[in-house]
Amino acid sequence: MPETRFKVIRVEDKLHLPPVVATIEVETEELARVNADLVEADCKTEDEIIEAAKDADALLIVFARITRRVLSSLPKLKVAVRYGIGYDTIDVDAATDNNVIVVNIPDFCIKEVSDHAMALLLACARLLVSSTEGLKQGRWGEFQTETTETPGLYQQTLGLVGCGNIGRLTAQKAQCFGLKTIGYDPYLDKSVAEKHGITLVGLPELLKESDYVSLHTPLYQETRKLIGEKELKQMKPTAYLINTSRGGVVDEAALIKALREKWIAGAGLDVFEVEPIEPDNPLLKMDDVVLTPHCAANSSTSLKRLKLSVAQEAARVLTGKWPRHWVNKDVKPKVDLVKED
Repeated sequence: MPETRFKVIRVEDKLHLPPVVATIEVETEELARVNADLVEADCKTEDEIIEAAKDADALLIVFARITRRVLSSLPKLKVAVRYGIGYDTIDVDAATDNNVIVVNIPDFCIKEVSDHAMALLLACARLLVSSTEGLKQGRWGEFQTETTETPGLYQQTLGLVGCGNIGRLTAQKAQCFGLKTIGYDPYLDKSVAEKHGITLVGLPELLKESDYVSLHTPLYQETRKLIGEKELKQMKPTAYLINTSRGGVVDEAALIKALREKWIAGAGLDVFEVEPIEPDNPLLKMDDVVLTPHCAANSSTSLKRLKLSVAQEAARVLTGKWPRHWVNKDVKPKVDLVKED
């Protein structure tokens, strides 16, 4: 009998792919071990994804939106693997209804994102943007006035919204600076939080007590615009908002208003509601905001590991095994799968 060959498609708008993710040599080599051919498809619309992936056994997804219509139109599709922890670009319920396994990589970039959250926090705390710009413009020490609030970090409070792997590691790093760590996470057991030095509180109390609020929650329907006008008004006027999770967790219009009207002192943001950020976004012109281009996860080591993990998870399903991690636990796969020890 001829050997079974599988078709794997990466469906992306290549214009918006970061260069560090754009290459597929790692994935191609790994998938070739199981007789799977990896094909790149430059797709911007549902129709283009459906056409490119109509005979695909697996999809690899960076940013592409995989909707119910797409999933219903791919009869051979067995698995959709997301490059990263979050999977908000995939309609998971629709995937389950169509017997497609949704896989994420939950151990990706934990160290890098927690590092980045602390970097943004420190940049805000030490007024790095305004002091750097002032120095470049020939001003020495004028960035700080008598009314500028610049307390030391020791014994200030960091509030973590979401205390999963990244949130807990951020807490550990923050504690090295003497920060008290409190957290809001309705899904985390109190004993686990206490083990990591985090005191669990309700969201209103966290917002009221924190000098820095750092967001580490996935983007679900219930977390979309979790931080809006009401929540921003509950924060201290000297507090900073740090976001390395997803832009949609924050009502960006409310944040812009909060910054303009000085409800809070500033923000450190790696993610935005619209990405790439639009050139007329007011955040780009605000002196009290530190911005980075959704790069918190980036390191050469983490990205190589991510690419390999994505390919290996697809290969497991194609060769009749359950993946290491899958999101839709109730899915009934299109083929029989066995669990590896």
